[in-house]
Amino acid sequence: MQFKNLKMVDYVVYGRGCFSQLDAILAPRRIGNAPMVFIVDHYFENNAAFIASIPKQAHDHLLFADVSYEPKTTTVDAIAAKLKSNYGTVSGIIGIGGGSVLDLAAAVAIMMTNPGLAHEYQGWDLVKNKAVYKVGIPTISGTGAEVSRTCVLTGPTRKLGMNSDFTPFDQIVLDPALIKSVPRNQNFYTGMDCYIHCIESLEGTYINEFSRSFGEKALALCQEIYLHKDKWDDESDEKLMMASYAGGMSIAYSQVGVAHAISYGLSYLLGTKHGIGNCIVFNHLEEFYPAGVAEFKQMVIKNNIDIPTGICKGLTDEQFDTMIDVSLGMSPLWENALGKEWQTKMDRKRLRSIYEKF
Repeated sequence: MQFKNLKMVDYVVYGRGCFSQLDAILAPRRIGNAPMVFIVDHYFENNAAFIASIPKQAHDHLLFADVSYEPKTTTVDAIAAKLKSNYGTVSGIIGIGGGSVLDLAAAVAIMMTNPGLAHEYQGWDLVKNKAVYKVGIPTISGTGAEVSRTCVLTGPTRKLGMNSDFTPFDQIVLDPALIKSVPRNQNFYTGMDCYIHCIESLEGTYINEFSRSFGEKALALCQEIYLHKDKWDDESDEKLMMASYAGGMSIAYSQVGVAHAISYGLSYLLGTKHGIGNCIVFNHLEEFYPAGVAEFKQMVIKNNIDIPTGICKGLTDEQFDTMIDVSLGMSPLWENALGKEWQTKMDRKRLRSIYEKF
C-alpha cells in the first residue's frame, strides 16, 4: 500500500492577541529591500485601527482583495504579474482574511515562482517549484484554508484548486480576537463548512485514524458551539478557530465528499460563495448523510439561519450541464463519498435531479 506523505504547515502560533507578534515573525524572512506583500480582505479597508496594526514597513506593499466572489485564476495572474514587474521578487506574501483571501494569497505566492498561468496548475500535484514564503492569517474561521493543501480558484473552464505540496502556508497565525466581528450569518456558513468537512471525511471511504482523530474533535467542537451553547462568546471564537484547524487537518489526509463536489458547480456557474453553497447543498443530502443532515437542520433552527432556496430555478439545460460537468470532474471527492465504482452510482441524470432541488 502507498501511504500519503503529507506536507503540513511549518509553523503555527495560536492565542488571543498573537497577531501582535507578526512583525517579529516576519523579520528573519525579509530579503534585503524585497517587500512583504500583505493581501488583506477588503472588509478591513476602512478599519484604520486594524490597518495600523499590520506591521507594514516603508518598502512593503499592501493591497485589498475584493472577495465578493471567490478568487479567479485571472486575478491571481494579474497580481503576480504586477508584483514581478514592480519588484522582481518579494520576501513573502501574507494573506489576512477569510478562506478566499487565504486561497488567493497562497496562489499568488505559487505564481511568483512558477511559469505560465494559474489555470495551468488547477489540479493535483502540477506545481513544480516552491512558492515564495507565505503566511495565512484567518479573520473568519471554518473553511480550514489556513491548513489546506489546496487553494481553490475559479478558472476559465472549472472551479478547482492548486493541490500540491507547495500550497500549504509556511506560517499561520491563529488569533481568536480577529474573528470577533464576523457577522452572524457568515459565521454560521463558514462554521458549517467545517461541520460538513467533518461529516464528509468521517463517513468517506478514505477515512483513517489520522483523519478520524482530527475530524471527531472538530465535529464535537461544532456541535458544542452550534447546538449546545446558548450565547456566543470569546470561548466560542476560540473553539471555532480550533475546529476549523482540526477540520482542515481531517480532510488533508482524507477528502471531502458529495456536498463539496456539487457546490463547486454552483460556485462556478452562479458565483455562490463556498460556505453558503455547501449549506444550500447539504440541506438536501439526506440520502447520503442522513444523520449529519438531520443535525445540520437542528443547527439551522437553533441559530435562526435562513438557507437560500430557488437558486437553480429557471436555469437552462446548458447551465445545468455546465454545473454537472464541473461537479463530475471532482473524481477524488466522489470516490471518497461513493467508492471506486462511484461512476456507476452517480450519473448526469441523478446529479441534475439533485441540482433541481436547490
